[in-house]
Amino acid sequence: MTTCAQRLIELLEAQGIDTVFGIPGVHTVELYRGLEHSGLRHVTPRHEQGAGFMADGYARASGRPAACFIITGPGMTNIATAMGQALADSVPMLVISSVNTVSTLGRGQGRLHEMPHQGQTLAGVARFSHTLLDPEALPEVLARAFAVFQGARPGPVHIEIPIDLFAAPVKAPMPAAMRVFPPAPAPQAVAAASRLLGEAQRPLVLVGGGACAAATSVTALVEHLDAPTLTTINARGLLGADHPLDLGATASLPATRRLARQADVILALGTELGETDYDLVFDDGFKLEGSLIRVDLDAEQLARSHIADLALVADIGLTAEALLVALERGEDEGRPQREVGRERCERVRHELALADDPELARYRPLFTTLDEVLPEAIIVGDSTGPVYAGNVVARRPAPRRWFNAATGFGTLGYGLPAALGAGLARPDLPVVALVGDGGLQFVLGELATARDIALEADRARAEQGSIDRDSSDLACADTALARPLAILIWNNDGYDEIRRYMSADGVAHVGVDLAPPDFAALAQAFDCRYRQAASADDLASALSSLNDAGSPLIVEIDALAWCRQLEH
Repeated sequence: MTTCAQRLIELLEAQGIDTVFGIPGVHTVELYRGLEHSGLRHVTPRHEQGAGFMADGYARASGRPAACFIITGPGMTNIATAMGQALADSVPMLVISSVNTVSTLGRGQGRLHEMPHQGQTLAGVARFSHTLLDPEALPEVLARAFAVFQGARPGPVHIEIPIDLFAAPVKAPMPAAMRVFPPAPAPQAVAAASRLLGEAQRPLVLVGGGACAAATSVTALVEHLDAPTLTTINARGLLGADHPLDLGATASLPATRRLARQADVILALGTELGETDYDLVFDDGFKLEGSLIRVDLDAEQLARSHIADLALVADIGLTAEALLVALERGEDEGRPQREVGRERCERVRHELALADDPELARYRPLFTTLDEVLPEAIIVGDSTGPVYAGNVVARRPAPRRWFNAATGFGTLGYGLPAALGAGLARPDLPVVALVGDGGLQFVLGELATARDIALEADRARAEQGSIDRDSSDLACADTALARPLAILIWNNDGYDEIRRYMSADGVAHVGVDLAPPDFAALAQAFDCRYRQAASADDLASALSSLNDAGSPLIVEIDALAWCRQLEH
């Protein structure tokens, strides 16, 4: 007999899920019965919010969803914040939860973990939430989830299973995994868009996180158009580290806004045109006056924020390829004289004068050091000063190497657990968590998860020592190891960004001047290495030792000492 819980494990494996984040509870014990002998890796965070952030970081770094196993009631309210962040940034995440027995649902009897309308509550932070009442329907519900992940605008999906159904028998045979292909652009829409772009005198391209899987085709299109391009925070690195047409996430700055207003045709690819990417000064000052072409997998999104003149519900990569072919074909009819895109970008960079910005100056040595010591790293940020600055100045060689919680939902406590998820997804790359002392205190318990992951990697390395170096098994085993994690703590004694807002608005500093913990003692308690850094040289020395041991490396940067050193 195959139970519902066992079939769930089989279906997850068939759909390509390889990692599950969860904290076992009395309502989910049955889910764990078959987990030991499956191919799924289970990671235990110290809080369900951490589980969600880890799944978020895993998906952003790899482009593949992970699963979370979460208990009824408090487990679901704990993970809701992480689901909200993933929903805001269109990050796939599969949340499997328990719920009370079928016969008690909605009756308010005071059962353990009972939560009125759990599915309805979670529906607000999910693409959809489904209560499974028939075990035989499980393959259909999971297929719906992966249809969203693969063929529509992704985000969290919640499936709750009553605890009395986990052990229920499933009679239907194991179905094959469904493959979903995203929609291609309509030929007439491609023709219309290529005509607009081909006739443009001052084209502009806006690229969002929805284009991360299409870096090659989008780059080719941008270069063919010779168009200045704004890559959002979640699209950082899509055009590479130093592309002459990439103006990055500078849409909130005056010079870039003038460029946007002057553009006669704008092509927006996989971006929701949201406030945290285009209006970080919160004045609704980002205006588009030219013809707007939008491409997105979500039809409704095409009419939000900025209504498109021409809207394509389609995959970004397929659309970029089709537009490139149409534009090349149309060049036989002649191309209008237009301003050189690189020259337009250079004028904007000159006006932006980011190198002379005193607010960014204190952070530049930090990012220069990261580029020099860990050029290939994935950098995962919390909401903190260096991350806000890095959203403008950080350079990454490829997409999925820079993401943080400053976009969308804007949660604190994201950086460390999301970095752990990213490291598990991409063990071939170093990972850096860039956090503030305030935000890190939301999730201090996840230092224990970082330690556990490091210990597991050490055990795997020890086992590899007994493998024949000529064996092909070794290469396979290498990919399962998580590399040491670097945790950079920007310590400014509290919530400095909020202090600045209070000062600007004439509000007394209440609740923001917080004494940080002894991070050196915490590092020792959680078996982490610890270094202090008051200068770029200190930071470079610390990061150079990252791979000297398997344990996580905590580097505490005294923000005041760092800034004083720069002044001298």
